[in-house]
Formats: sequence, C-alpha cells, structure tokens
Amino acid sequence: MRFRPEQHLRRQADFRAVRAEGHRVDCGAFTLWWHRRTPPVKDPSARVGVVASIAAVGAAVQRTRAKRRLREVFRHHQNLVPVDCDLLLVARAAVLRLDYAEVEQKFISACRKITPPPNA
Repeated sequence: MRFRPEQHLRRQADFRAVRAEGHRVDCGAFTLWWHRRTPPVKDPSARVGVVASIAAVGAAVQRTRAKRRLREVFRHHQNLVPVDCDLLLVARAAVLRLDYAEVEQKFISACRKITPPPNA
C-alpha cells in the first residue's frame, strides 16, 4: 500500500495535539503516540509523523535511516491503524540496532493496543 502525501503529519499543531491529547505506547526501539481525530474527518486515513532527534538517535545519516525504517513499517501495516488516528513515532537508537522484522513486530503489537476491540 502506498504512503500518500495526505497521510503525513505536517503542521506543528498536529504534532502538538498528538502529544498533548494523545496516548503513549513504549515499544523499546521507538515510542508510539496516538490520538483519535474528532469527527468529521475530511480524509478518512491514518496519518503519521516521524521524529528522530540528535540526542536520541545520532547524526543526520542515522536519523534519516531511522525515520525511513519507521515510515516503511507504517506503510506496510497501515491497515492495522484506525482510519481516524494520528500517530507520532519517536525513534530511539535501538531502532537501528534491531532487525527490521523485530521493529515490525514491535509496531504490530503496539497497533493491537490502540485498535478498538471488535463489537462481535
């Protein structure tokens, strides 16, 4: 599935809203913040923002690689995220030390925590 431009968190206000009003899941290699947007939602798709700081991850090459990895994990598993959700993925240095499959499993288990239980 494609990672479309409208799925990017871009405005500082959106990042602040996720941090101020959202919930946090600690995944070890990264922290996942999530926040449900209030209806009506113009574009019914999950949005994501990825952050990697110098202090947490390292130099520019490492930060870029960490963000690329997290974006790719989101792209592959965006169907696990509710459509009215905004995610903020905050990278840590461990995201580069772990195998991609381990990062993927951490993301999947975090998404299970934010997905509402089925009504069946």
